[in-house]
Amino acid sequence: MRVSLERAEEARAVMLELFPAGFEEVDVGGELELAAYTTPGGEERLWQVFGPGSARDVEAGWTEAWKRFHRPTRVGRLWIGPPWEKAPADVLTVSIDPGRAFGTGAHPTTRLCLALLLDVPPASLVDLGCGSGVVAIAAAKLGFGPVTAVDVDEAAVEAAGANAAANDVDLDVRHADILRDPLPAADIAVANITVADVERVAARLESRTLVASGYLASEGPVVRGWERVARREAGGWAADLFTRA
Repeated sequence: MRVSLERAEEARAVMLELFPAGFEEVDVGGELELAAYTTPGGEERLWQVFGPGSARDVEAGWTEAWKRFHRPTRVGRLWIGPPWEKAPADVLTVSIDPGRAFGTGAHPTTRLCLALLLDVPPASLVDLGCGSGVVAIAAAKLGFGPVTAVDVDEAAVEAAGANAAANDVDLDVRHADILRDPLPAADIAVANITVADVERVAARLESRTLVASGYLASEGPVVRGWERVARREAGGWAADLFTRA
């Protein structure tokens, strides 16, 4: 099933609700292709929401075939990849098994956040909506600390904790709702979420620096009291670096 990039955030939110165990997304010629391994009942729910799409029977061994979609990526001196891939010798390795949580490091918004962090002097950091822990673990590898990772999804908290242990980094992983619960104190906050949620979180933060993403290049959060000092774009997505005005 394909949707326009303008509907990407809405479509992703619906897919997460319909298929909390995970789904695939690929940018295809200016559109977003969404796919999920599901039953006929799940297929019917998908079509009720998005309209008719295409379906096919999965090949034998599909429980391992999904690994083909998780390829390593490199951002500066960072290499982010799954544990079944071998990293080069000259990199900081972030080995990520996404499990049932969103985040392998390959999505443009994750790479953009990391690219911005490479230009920020290390300090204490909180990753708001940490998913599988990619950004938080990479930050710890880059010398940021202490690093706190927060997510409302228990599967994400579990995955982030397991990935932190596998990468031998010390993270304070917490289960909390970043839109309602008290936010951990840190000099730097990272929020790779939706543009609306970035705006809500920015109003509650006491951090001096904010790295924000999760939205299209045509969008941008309106955050009072903050000044945008840098923007990076890739694949139709954007990430912004804000400091206190």
